[in-house]
Amino acid sequence: MIEALQFEFMQHALLAGILVSFAAGIIGSLIVVNRMVFLAGGIAHTSYGGIGLAVYFGLPIFLGASMFAVGAALLIAVLTLKKRHRMDTFIGLIWAVGMAIGVIFVDLTPGYNVDLMSYLFGSILAVSSEDLYFMSGLLVLIVFVVVFWYRDILAVSYDSEYARLRGVNVTFFYTLILILSALTVVVAIKVVGLILVIAMLTIPVYIAEKLSRSLFSMMFYSGIIATIFTLLGLWLSYTYNLTSGASIIMVSAFGLGLFLLFNTKSLR
Repeated sequence: MIEALQFEFMQHALLAGILVSFAAGIIGSLIVVNRMVFLAGGIAHTSYGGIGLAVYFGLPIFLGASMFAVGAALLIAVLTLKKRHRMDTFIGLIWAVGMAIGVIFVDLTPGYNVDLMSYLFGSILAVSSEDLYFMSGLLVLIVFVVVFWYRDILAVSYDSEYARLRGVNVTFFYTLILILSALTVVVAIKVVGLILVIAMLTIPVYIAEKLSRSLFSMMFYSGIIATIFTLLGLWLSYTYNLTSGASIIMVSAFGLGLFLLFNTKSLR
């Protein structure tokens, strides 16, 4: 694979993999400890509506998907904060409607034959310089938010009632985590696709959680583990001419299997 790095698209893919892996590691940790995995899945599939709108109106895919995903995150935040007992219903509805909107607008786009596979299973080899700027900016934003508000985020993540008594604005941080999750999902779709994005956000986090004693170390280990899985997946994809997103997830699943096999404590 070393010789492949002379090509610009492979350089972009490598850098994108590293950037998205660390973003997914940090946000994935917050998603898991806040028990938001299903919410993130809803946002991931809902963002396809933004892809369809972007295709129809001729907008950048990242812009359309990001705006739609953030809108979905805000809507989910409003609905789930007031009626948590109906959370599954609301998320399922938004999930289905978002994907339906995307499919319809793609169908309505005249003369456009969109490659659905690239959005469903990722297209990391097609990452552009503009995409890298977006990914870099998002990672910087995520790191800044986590470092600046670490204590508040920690309190909200592990005991929201205690955080509220301390005067922490739980609604603000809950919504902020959802928005950052939405943006991370959008960039992760470029790497592994919207169908596989939840695996990228959760598998490295599960392993890191068993190795960590704090939320900060969990985020750091998740980023490192996700990066290793992504690079190995890229190597496998390049060597055997396989779909990159699926290769990354299969490597992640294999890594999780090995971890469970040799670390019996993780099963407790």
